[in-house]
Amino acid sequence: MDTRQLEYFLAIVDHQGFSRAAVRMHVAQPSLSQAIQRLERELGVALFHRVGRRVLLTAAGRAMVEPARQVLRGLDTTRASVESIKGVLSGQVDIAVMPSQAVEPLTTIVTRFAERFPGVTVNVSAVFTPPEAVDAVREGVCELALVGSGEALLPIGMQEHPIEMQKFVLVTPPDNPFGGATRVTWSDLAGQRVIAYPAGSRGRHLVDRIRAEGVDLHIAVQAGHREAILPLVLNGAGVALLTESWTRTARSGGAHVLDLDPPTWIRISLLNRDAPLTPAAQAFRETALASAHNAHR
Repeated sequence: MDTRQLEYFLAIVDHQGFSRAAVRMHVAQPSLSQAIQRLERELGVALFHRVGRRVLLTAAGRAMVEPARQVLRGLDTTRASVESIKGVLSGQVDIAVMPSQAVEPLTTIVTRFAERFPGVTVNVSAVFTPPEAVDAVREGVCELALVGSGEALLPIGMQEHPIEMQKFVLVTPPDNPFGGATRVTWSDLAGQRVIAYPAGSRGRHLVDRIRAEGVDLHIAVQAGHREAILPLVLNGAGVALLTESWTRTARSGGAHVLDLDPPTWIRISLLNRDAPLTPAAQAFRETALASAHNAHR
């Protein structure tokens, strides 16, 4: 077994087929197939079920995904650590980020990181719930994750670093249905149409809590494409409960942003495995924590 075989194996997993994996890896498909066949012979098990043009992971294949990612991640860490001795930090940081946190604090953190380490690429992938973020880090898909949750996550085998607290706000269309109010209570939301996150998110949990209190808050749209929420609000489809990270963008588009009474907060934190990080990821984590410290001064 060698690293190239593991790279081929994960490419097939990530791109859901031999053809797309071959294109991604810049290798002829027969060469990729032969490499996987050799790997399967070495292991004594099949890693994929071939069903026509489709490939599905066998039980052995599923069991191999996380260890394979960690082996390659460990090699990346080793190479990057040696390269960093030259004094020039380069490479790539892989980070999974939930939608609202991709607005802030990610924007501020990445801006400061890029100023200090212009040679490093920050590769941001999307996750939509804290469990997805935890799985992405645990399986080695990324080294770091920036998440928002109602409470500390404390995942086993991982480190959690608090970054900041953000409150939820009400974002309304330009023709603000609440007049000149700057703050609204939950009961004030009765009769409103809301553009809601899908079930499982912290924002949707807040909507469900308000409705459970007997407030007649109608879900007009459940937006699986979360980037559609603010445009829907701006076009008058309803109001939305978003984190305050959206405030600047919402106001620049003409929306109104109102405080909620009682206030509800979301906890923003950075996650990484309890294992060595690449120098680039370590520098990104230090930048994030320094940014959080400066914000709280």
